Amino acid sequence: MNALLEKYKALTEREQKLVLISGVVVVIAIFYFAIWSPLNNALSQQQKLLDNQQSLLVWVKDSAARAKQLRRVSGTSQGFSGSLPQAVNRTVAKHDIAISRMQPQNDELQIWVDQAPFNNVLEWLKTMESMGVVILQADITSADAEGFIKIRRLRLGKA
Repeated sequence: MNALLEKYKALTEREQKLVLISGVVVVIAIFYFAIWSPLNNALSQQQKLLDNQQSLLVWVKDSAARAKQLRRVSGTSQGFSGSLPQAVNRTVAKHDIAISRMQPQNDELQIWVDQAPFNNVLEWLKTMESMGVVILQADITSADAEGFIKIRRLRLGKA
């Protein structure tokens, strides 16, 4: 440290001012790039994450409220009575859905559809639920044509 101080004192007054100003600039640059900028970036990222989490929380609360409402509505509806395959055959004809395979199992029914319009399937499922049929399991994927879906497996049961 003494050697540096001796070299500093050996400089002219103008060079000493230049070294001081350069030192201050270097200290400010180190502070900015090593401390301030990383903290500011981390704070921005955490703020974005917080905003995303709050949006997700709002969505989850809305969905939970809707699920509770749907449970109350479906709890007050009558249970389905009758033949599940017959009800499915009646309703799919109205909604223009072609079932490729149907397999009854006890009080349940498994259905496969190769290709059907997405909106028609939604309306059909709403109709089935309004009749008291519950969806136990659904494996649905997009079909080759736009706006169409493929039901790999749909398990329906009586409420």
